[in-house]
Amino acid sequence: MERKPAATKPQRRTGVREAAAQATRDSILKSATKVFAKYGYDGGSVEKISKAAKSYDRMIYYYFGSKEGLFIAVLEGIYKRMDDAEAAIALDASRPVEALTEVIRFVLGYYRKNPEFVTLLNTENLHKGRHISKSLRAREYSSRAVAIIAEILASGAAQGLFRRDLIARDIYLLIASTGYFYTSNRHTLTAFLGEPLESPEAITHWEDFVIETVLRTVRADEAQDTNIPPHEDTTKWQKSQPAQSRARSSSRT
Repeated sequence: MERKPAATKPQRRTGVREAAAQATRDSILKSATKVFAKYGYDGGSVEKISKAAKSYDRMIYYYFGSKEGLFIAVLEGIYKRMDDAEAAIALDASRPVEALTEVIRFVLGYYRKNPEFVTLLNTENLHKGRHISKSLRAREYSSRAVAIIAEILASGAAQGLFRRDLIARDIYLLIASTGYFYTSNRHTLTAFLGEPLESPEAITHWEDFVIETVLRTVRADEAQDTNIPPHEDTTKWQKSQPAQSRARSSSRT
């Protein structure tokens, strides 16, 4: 009687293990982003993160080395997601006014749609940037944003639309600051100014104002006003606000 070969135990493929490991790492990173955004660096304990990720403390140390290593990975992650989103927008540098306008709309919109990004950066700034300064990747992400603006400015200068003495980093900081400050301080500014800064009208007004401000900053002296999209009536969005709120705002100008 012919003997059948003994059945061999199926071997788990390495690819499956790697996929499972990556899924665990991603789950920890996603949960850490939410926990750090809610509790800050000091309040975002390893225990809270592992519980949120339905994992174990030891897995955090295994994949990230330490709580600080995990926080750095979180910061790198939020920068990368913004960088990827920015790279995905279709820009035509040969039309510099339109392209720069799109960059401004993207940056302001991204901050508004991703409040965790702003909250996490606030947390890191409270720590004077000591964690992100240890990242080897952070500068890669900022380099792309500045390079995009540099290309647009160069195109605009070549066409006689933009000044030739502009520094791309300065324009990047101008755009980023107008979006970041408005988003990070929207709650306190709403109370201080007595105006709902999160209303659709207020958001549209601010976006239009920033676009006009940046374009007026970069345009060449010989550029005519017709080259710059006109800013809407500055009181349009305020007209729907209570008189008391408008009075409070005017009294502080």
